[in-house]
Amino acid sequence: MANHQDPITYGPAAPHGPDVDGNHPSMVSPDFGMYQNEKEIFDSLLKPDDSYDADGTYWADMSIWRRFKFVRKVDAIETKREFGSFWSMFKADPLSPLGFYFRNMVLPGAGLGLEGYVLFSIGNLKPLFQKGFPNCWNKELTCSATWLAAVEYLEICGIIVGQILVGVIGDWIGRRWGLIQDATIMFIGLLMLTAAWGVTENGWVICYVWSLFFYGIGVGGEYPMTATAGMENAVGSGKVSTRDDRLHRGRKVTSAFLMQGWGQFFNQVLLILLLLIFHHGSGNAPYSKLAVQWTYRVSFAIPAVGTLWLVYYRVYKMKSASKQLQAAKKKSSVTGYDAQSLKIIINHFGGRLLATAGTWYMNDVFFYGNKLFQGEFIKVITPNNSSVMPGWLYNLINVGVALCGYYLASFLIDNKLYGRKHMQTVGFLMDFILFVVPAFNFEYYTRPEHIHSFQAMYFLSSFFNQFGPNSVTFIAAAEVYPTAVRATAHGFSAAVGKLGALTAAVLYNYIDTQTKFYVVPWFGLAGVLLTVVFMPDTTGLDLKEQERRWAFIRAGREQDYHGIAIHPKHLSLWERFRGVSKPYDPDLDYKQRIEEMRKEWEVNMQEKYDEKDGRLDREDFEDEDLPNHATHFFQRTTTAEHLVPREKELNEKEDYQSSSDSPTRR
Repeated sequence: MANHQDPITYGPAAPHGPDVDGNHPSMVSPDFGMYQNEKEIFDSLLKPDDSYDADGTYWADMSIWRRFKFVRKVDAIETKREFGSFWSMFKADPLSPLGFYFRNMVLPGAGLGLEGYVLFSIGNLKPLFQKGFPNCWNKELTCSATWLAAVEYLEICGIIVGQILVGVIGDWIGRRWGLIQDATIMFIGLLMLTAAWGVTENGWVICYVWSLFFYGIGVGGEYPMTATAGMENAVGSGKVSTRDDRLHRGRKVTSAFLMQGWGQFFNQVLLILLLLIFHHGSGNAPYSKLAVQWTYRVSFAIPAVGTLWLVYYRVYKMKSASKQLQAAKKKSSVTGYDAQSLKIIINHFGGRLLATAGTWYMNDVFFYGNKLFQGEFIKVITPNNSSVMPGWLYNLINVGVALCGYYLASFLIDNKLYGRKHMQTVGFLMDFILFVVPAFNFEYYTRPEHIHSFQAMYFLSSFFNQFGPNSVTFIAAAEVYPTAVRATAHGFSAAVGKLGALTAAVLYNYIDTQTKFYVVPWFGLAGVLLTVVFMPDTTGLDLKEQERRWAFIRAGREQDYHGIAIHPKHLSLWERFRGVSKPYDPDLDYKQRIEEMRKEWEVNMQEKYDEKDGRLDREDFEDEDLPNHATHFFQRTTTAEHLVPREKELNEKEDYQSSSDSPTRR
């Protein structure tokens, strides 16, 4: 807020409206310095220097070489600023950067970290169960083959139920409730997994399977809730986005998502340590039933403690998680679930649904197939091995390689020269190549003298899966849709993705290792085609602009929107073919945005007058959602004919005109 004692010196009265040509006199204020003309005020607000150059050209409208220089300049400035902030924190307190990372990356992704720990432990535990309970898990003498197969099927089915159910709840009741519900379900599920038992071995398996299904519901809900809440926390709920929003939104969400990789890593480390503890310091077979039971039960009990803390954190420390959703509902006059927006999405953004759901499906055939296939992979490179330790150690290496992919994705996902769409296309393409090469040369690469090449290709496929579709599908399924139905659309896309995991789980039970290599690569190629044709690129796009475009679409005035959300760079080939980008006009949009800001300011002032019951002071003229210089401009350029009724009434009062605390009126 401005200091009441500092007068604002304005030029002549300006009933003319915004001076976008730069012909009107300068304006001076102690709050924000001098602007040569009114156009500079709005350029600073509507054309930020991280997206527009000195000439006011949007980065996507620049030529390739000019864009390259602009992006490098912005990145250099931002890197210097971030390093300076890091160094200042480090000098003040050497541990403060770790605290910053924990608050901004670890906590938002804690649910996915716990999910990754438990979800992927199932594949790690299966070979241990086969060694400790061979008559049940291996020979299928004491247990039903149907229930053993259901371990993989029902887990995925539970995830699908959670993704759809919690996605709808997150848009209906709110993000915070969805987050609390997920954590609670996962905590109860972990208690069930830890205590799973049965009178017979088959009864134990049945109890184990249904515990996984229940836990899977909470896991499924984590996908839409973490993505939407993380993104909306990054973007904020005000009308104007920040530099940090525009430059690092993708990094914030991906940094939370990569906690899934750390969950896998810690699960594998703890399983190795627990087996060594309960198997008397040895990792070699045979394993006693007691050692197996203690190993797997304690491995589930440990994350239960962390999940209980997560319930507490979300209940008491995330009370504003639904703020942006509530703002969007208020603007659209919606109190419950926004069914109208859902209908518009289905009719209007069908291509985007095909892109986010279809590419997620193709990715999960690779991602979950990779986890399900790792046992077969280990058999190829370590034949005649009877211990689970070599497989676990190789998986630990694989997870480490995947983590490198996660982190590189977080560093480059916001880069305007590479970004989301290129990252996903390259990732799918590399997965296709790294699987199709050994598919048609399987015997060659599985020979002892060439096995290291086979290993390298397998590990690299994990790297490019994370540095590509696995990271991008997670963020794109939230970014390309409006706030009102973001969780629903993300949940639906993720659920279709899990059908890909189910496809891999079913398919791998009926084909041999060689055939798996023949079949799987083509899902990667299909992912490339879907990405190139149907996926829009939201890299560098201010999501406030996407919400603005959505307001036009919802009002049935799509052709009246002329902003950057329909720039060809931010649309898919399919949308460009349909002519969605034709109304794009940066000059017309610039004038339109100024007029929209004026109207919003006048509405806000009317509400404040009504709320204050006529008491008008300097603070009443300042809108907390707009920078001071824009607010001052609207104060100055709102003439008597434009003023809201209550302000006109107050202007007529002589005692108000003589008040020393009231702003100068003209």
